[in-house]
Amino acid sequence: MKVLLLKDPKDKESGPDPYIQELGLYRFEATLIPVLSFEFISLESLFEKLSHPECYGGLIFTSPRALEAIKVCLKEKSKTEAWSKSLKQKWNTKPVYVVGKATASLVEEIGLTPQGEKSGNAEKLAEYICSREKSSSSALLFPCGALKREVLPTVLREKGIPLESITVYQTTQHAHLQESLSSYFSQQGIPASIVFFSPSGVKFCLQHIQKLSGDFINHIKFAAIGPTTAEAM
Repeated sequence: MKVLLLKDPKDKESGPDPYIQELGLYRFEATLIPVLSFEFISLESLFEKLSHPECYGGLIFTSPRALEAIKVCLKEKSKTEAWSKSLKQKWNTKPVYVVGKATASLVEEIGLTPQGEKSGNAEKLAEYICSREKSSSSALLFPCGALKREVLPTVLREKGIPLESITVYQTTQHAHLQESLSSYFSQQGIPASIVFFSPSGVKFCLQHIQKLSGDFINHIKFAAIGPTTAEAM
């Protein structure tokens, strides 16, 4: 049985993609098609803010890409040294809020301790943060994408909890997306299931999938990772 996963493959250095591996155990023939491309921006501004932990009450991460932006910053030797010598320790005295396990593991990779990873979505993370922060606190630094949803900022603003957002990446459609989808459907046929991993994936793929599937679209089972993607579907 064929399953189409609309996501980037896991980094090859960290082993086989866990979705491919797990589905393979149950004899599903899974295929990955990358949907999104990311461009990192404002990295100098990001590191400038990270260089002044005393100005902030903590950090918020709702996307693995925001952590990847920090990793790009830390590739420069001088910045890596500054992070290792003092900045990491100073940020570790403050809360680092994350929305899920994937983001939490990346936070740990840069030497910080995450909390809130069981929240699962921005709404629940916002509630978690509000239960721990006061309106008199210093602003929480929120590196995010250009397409971020306004749920978390809105909830914190309503509760009077200061937040400072900085856009560190932009999301665009993968250059070869339509070509990859057309190739898959012509070679593999109609999959039994298609899994979306982001609202952007729904936006960029669904119409093309409808054209490629034709009358067979009602035979496909669609799945979403998380409530935000489900809502977009």
